[in-house]
Amino acid sequence: MNSLAYAMGQMGGGESAGGGFGAFLPLILMFAIFYFLLIRPQQKKAKAHKQLLSAIKKGDRIVSSGGLHGLVTGLTDDVVTVEIAPKVRVKIARGSISGVATKAQQ
Repeated sequence: MNSLAYAMGQMGGGESAGGGFGAFLPLILMFAIFYFLLIRPQQKKAKAHKQLLSAIKKGDRIVSSGGLHGLVTGLTDDVVTVEIAPKVRVKIARGSISGVATKAQQ
């Protein structure tokens, strides 16, 4: 009986000293895949949006994230005044601007 318990205890204990790194290899590969497929593109997109917001000036035609199209008539650090119709102006947060309208959208 003693020999049977001893033999069963030896089955799973054959791990070498380098096996610890091998156990983390799938986690490292998974993180690398997430980084290159999810994190890095999202950071690039956020950087491009930040540059777009800093480049907005008076006279630009913009599109807000709510779909509002208009002409920029005033700027502050956080608020943009947009004319959406003749003599109709609204103030929107600078962060809610999704893009600058191209010639085809105007």
